[in-house]
Amino acid sequence: MADSARPKRKNTSYAVLAGFLGWTFDAFDFFVLTFVLTPIAAEFGKTIPELALTVAASLATRWIGAIFFGLLADRYGRRIPLIVNILYYSVIEVLSGLAPNYRVFLLLRLLYGIGMGGEWGVGASLTMESIPAKWRGVVSGFLQEGYALGFLLAAGAYRFVYPHWGWRPLFFVGIVPALATLFVCAKVQEPEAWHRSRTDWTSYRRAIYGNWRRFAYLVVLMAMVNFISHGTQDMYPTYLQKQHGFNPERTSDFTAFSMVGAILGGLAFGYFSDHKGRRFAMITALLLACVLIPMWVFVPSPALILAGGFLMQFMVQGAWGVIPAHINELSPDALRGFFPGFAYQLGVLIASGSAYFEASMARSMSYGRAMGLFALIVLVVGAMVVGLGPEEHRVEFGRGG
Repeated sequence: MADSARPKRKNTSYAVLAGFLGWTFDAFDFFVLTFVLTPIAAEFGKTIPELALTVAASLATRWIGAIFFGLLADRYGRRIPLIVNILYYSVIEVLSGLAPNYRVFLLLRLLYGIGMGGEWGVGASLTMESIPAKWRGVVSGFLQEGYALGFLLAAGAYRFVYPHWGWRPLFFVGIVPALATLFVCAKVQEPEAWHRSRTDWTSYRRAIYGNWRRFAYLVVLMAMVNFISHGTQDMYPTYLQKQHGFNPERTSDFTAFSMVGAILGGLAFGYFSDHKGRRFAMITALLLACVLIPMWVFVPSPALILAGGFLMQFMVQGAWGVIPAHINELSPDALRGFFPGFAYQLGVLIASGSAYFEASMARSMSYGRAMGLFALIVLVVGAMVVGLGPEEHRVEFGRGG
């Protein structure tokens, strides 16, 4: 009995690791850009809001990757589309570091977004379908905090690479660990839930049309949580640099510390959601984040800035840590490769202007005030959207729904 269970446990570990690492290095490649908006803008002769549009560009095309890779994952399995996806975004990231001008750089960030958009849905469905239902919350928190770890690693790369070699090598350093992730992906077996739910294209289209209301809700939910995360993260390094005059080393250190809070928050609220429910855990985290806004962007001392960044990301990513389990549980079995990822990326598309909005607001007010006002609005609306939505806590996958 124990011997027969060992391969299954090993495959579960590989599936969790593949989803986590894929998302980690996807996020690393994305967040590297947020640390170097100012020097890239200077080299290309552009303003910071114009460079912030390249951040929005990566977000705006993610829905294309979600459709393409999500359809492949539902029809042909999770593993091969995930491998192809990681190869694709790794190549585009390297090319971004070689861009000769703003126009080429913007085009490459648009192309990069396609790869980023495909990874999350496929990786999350592979992970969630490969683990027992009782572990979904805590593994969901672990999986999603690959995003925070990617941010943390980007901060580390900025801290140690940028001062010596400039911004371009930052787009090269993620290629080696991303390729190592492919080795893990190659060892994963397809989940039994996918085998049980696989269907023909006619039934697949019928399932999409029959579940449009649920899909519309998922899009709204994902739009709000993306407004929340990008509204509290993307311009944070610029806020530290512009409003507090932090140098690259201190900006990196403070941002990295906030991502430690994010990782811990994702794990804590993911575990909490296994026992108290997905919606209750998310609403708790979002409302506590509202209370923390003054400590996050309106304090003068470095110690309070450090604590505020840590606690804000503890709550923001605490809510996010529940998302992989929550929206996979809300997705029909036959559509689990497509529904969560596509809804996620349409939400990203809606929220893709967050950095640009905040940068534009900061022209007429401080960065702290712009980010605080933006965060308050999206946190309150996000909590309302979560509270008004459905929940299918620990639903059985592969049940034929």
